[in-house]
Amino acid sequence: MPPARLLLPLLALFPGVPLAAATPAYDFFICANINRNYVIGSKIETLNGVYHRTAAGAWEHLGCNDTGLTAVAFDPRDRQVVYTSALNGLWRSLDGGRTWRLCNGWDITEGRDVAVDPHAPDHVYLALPDGVAVSTDRAQTLVRREAGLPDRGKYTQAIKVDRTRAGRVFAACESGVYLTEDGAQHWRQVLPTRETVNDVQQSPHDPRVWLAVTQSAGAWLSRDGGLTWQQLPGVPTDRALYNGTFDVTNPQRLALGSWAHGVLTSEDGGATWTARNAGLPAAPRVWRVGVDPAGRLYASVVQATLFVSDDFGRTWRRDALEGSQVNSFLLLPPAAP
Repeated sequence: MPPARLLLPLLALFPGVPLAAATPAYDFFICANINRNYVIGSKIETLNGVYHRTAAGAWEHLGCNDTGLTAVAFDPRDRQVVYTSALNGLWRSLDGGRTWRLCNGWDITEGRDVAVDPHAPDHVYLALPDGVAVSTDRAQTLVRREAGLPDRGKYTQAIKVDRTRAGRVFAACESGVYLTEDGAQHWRQVLPTRETVNDVQQSPHDPRVWLAVTQSAGAWLSRDGGLTWQQLPGVPTDRALYNGTFDVTNPQRLALGSWAHGVLTSEDGGATWTARNAGLPAAPRVWRVGVDPAGRLYASVVQATLFVSDDFGRTWRRDALEGSQVNSFLLLPPAAP
C-alpha cells in the first residue's frame, strides 16, 4: 500500500464527543473493490479501499487506492493509527494515512481480517489463511500465536475481539470457532464445524450474544459469551453464508448475506428468517451485508452495485459504487473525549 493518497480526512471524522445514552452515534466504513470488468493489466481505472459514509449520505474514499484490502481497524486511543488487512499482509499508518508501513515479512501474507483489542490497544490480531498472527506493540512486530489451533483446519477467515475483556478473542476458522482468553497464548474450540466459519460477530446490544455463519452448516448463535452455540432454525445449510450482521438500532434484527439465497433477515432475534430480495437483481449473489447507524440495511451484490434498504430488506434501491464488491462493513463508535 504506497502512500499515494492521504487518510488525513479521517482526523475530522471523530469529534471526540461521548456517546449519547439513548442514541449511540457511530461512524460507518466499508472496504470495497470497484472491480467489475477489471483484470490485472487492464487500463480501467478504479478507486478501491476504505470508504466512509458521510452525514450527507455520500461515500467518501479515504487513504490509498488498494485493490487488496479486506478489513480496516483503528486504535481507539488515537484515530491516526490505522490498520488494514490486505493481500500482502498487514499495513499500519501512525499519521492518519500520510505514510504506511508493511508490518510483516514474506511468511505472513493474504490478511483476511484485522482487529484491535479496545482494552489493550497495542494488541493487534490478524486472521490469515494459515492461522493467526498477533502483535503486542502496535504492529512493530508480528508473531504467530496458534497454540490450540489444529495443524490442519486453522484457515482463519475472521477474527473479533470481545469488547468486554482484554485478551478475549474469537477466530472463525476452517474447522470451527476458536476462543482465546489470554491474548492468543492458548486457543480452544468452542464450536466445531466441518465447513469454514466465514464470519463471527458480537451483538452491539448484548455483549454475551455472538453470531457465526458458515460455508454450509448454517448460522449459529451464542447467548453466553461464545461458550456454547445453538444452530439457528430456518437458516439454509445447503450453500454458503458469507457474513452476518446486527442492527445497531434494534436488538431483534439480524441479517445474513448469501451467494445462493441473497439476503436473509430476522426480526425476532433469530427465531425465524425471511428471504428479502425484492428489488435486487435476479438470483442476487450477495457477498456482504451491513447495517448503518440509522438502521439502513446494505447488500453488496457482486458484479452489480451496493444496494440499500430503508425497511430492512422489504424493498431495495441502488445506492452507489457501481461494480463494487464490499469485503467488510465497520461500525465504529466515536473516539472518547
